[in-house]
Amino acid sequence: MKGIVKLLLLAVIGGYVFSLIHIPIPWMLGPIFSIITAQFFYKGTLSWSPRLQNIGIVIVGIAIGEQFNLSLFRSAGILLLYMILLNIILIASSITLAFLLSKWSKLSLKSMILGTIPGGLGQILLFAEEEKDVDLAAITYFQIVRLLLVIVVIPFIVSGHIVSKSTANISMSYSLVLLFILSCGFAYVAKCFKMPIAYFLAPILLIIGLQFTPFDLAPVPPLVMNGAQLLIGAHIGLMLKPHMIKLPFRYLVAGILSSVGLIAITYGTSFIISYTLDFSFATSFLSTAPGGLDQMVLLADAIHADISTVSVFQLFRLLFIFLFVMPALKYYYMFTAKKQALELDQDIIMKS
Repeated sequence: MKGIVKLLLLAVIGGYVFSLIHIPIPWMLGPIFSIITAQFFYKGTLSWSPRLQNIGIVIVGIAIGEQFNLSLFRSAGILLLYMILLNIILIASSITLAFLLSKWSKLSLKSMILGTIPGGLGQILLFAEEEKDVDLAAITYFQIVRLLLVIVVIPFIVSGHIVSKSTANISMSYSLVLLFILSCGFAYVAKCFKMPIAYFLAPILLIIGLQFTPFDLAPVPPLVMNGAQLLIGAHIGLMLKPHMIKLPFRYLVAGILSSVGLIAITYGTSFIISYTLDFSFATSFLSTAPGGLDQMVLLADAIHADISTVSVFQLFRLLFIFLFVMPALKYYYMFTAKKQALELDQDIIMKS
């Protein structure tokens, strides 16, 4: 419990300082920076509960559901075509990056591919744990660095494209508390049924459904959204551990280069949908950026980009990787393993 209180204090200090100096999404970036920095100097215990992170994600899900534009699905066909095209470009670019960096860093191509593909952190690591001949520590480092660099770099790229938007004086209400309780319950049930990213998706689906009922959908106050940023930022900040820096130097550099490469690739592809679909640059870039779904949507909300579009594009990327890319990799690795085993048996027979 003391570790959580210490971490919360660090997160609040970081968020407050970043808000004073007008850093984009200060209540997420501030905690990330302060907690990462503290871990290199403070040798005591710092901890964070997954439940606190889930609370922040549920709040974000509620806010997204309330702002979701259902008219987006009227052009579902053309959007699907662009999403497939963009993800094929992203995966092909990721594998190319992995091949080049594997040659330079001497990390196995299999480990490099799993470290470079911009899927969900938890799902990628679960997949990697099932493989025997990969460097799990390096894959974890690559994926965490990607998330951190995306979260830190992209806000500064899109901050110049903020759309001014009047903010009403919104206060807490009993209906919002009820909405939060319902969302948590729905998310828990969805998690039991193995729904991916349940604490984010379930509240969105619930709120969209409630839009067709007389239920009072109370808006989420900015102060509560800041709290959600802090809860998520504290979790992300604790992910990068000092012991990860003990990896070989080339691994460390390769992790940064792969992340920068993915950001550069998605920066380029964002102009495709910005030009052809007439989206703003901020919406286009956040839709294609190789970050986490909840973080990109939080940033979209902070700079007033089109949250519905960002949510749909980011969710499609995760589903595309989980449903198509990961099974394809699994099959490829099984095929190559059997082929190598067969070649080894043939060599033994020939030598005998």
